[in-house]
Amino acid sequence: MVSLLTPFSMASDWKILEQMRREPANVRFGDPFEVCDAHFGQARQSGSSHAIFKTPWQGDPRVNIQNDRWKAKACQVRQVLARSTD
Repeated sequence: MVSLLTPFSMASDWKILEQMRREPANVRFGDPFEVCDAHFGQARQSGSSHAIFKTPWQGDPRVNIQNDRWKAKACQVRQVLARSTD
């Protein structure tokens, strides 16, 4: 359960992250996009089927999300989960 003191956007992100953990193969493309936008800022590229986010860590790793018929690919959802909890 989410605390009443949690801001709406954080509560929404928490729900999205829980759904992504439960079923990474059935996640809408917009959900990991919103999580990455909240954690890493605006996407470096987002006008096509891919959205690429820069991360603040050494080595400048990128998070790539690919739109596959309005769903995000499961391997990329797991990548978002790993990077958003670092």
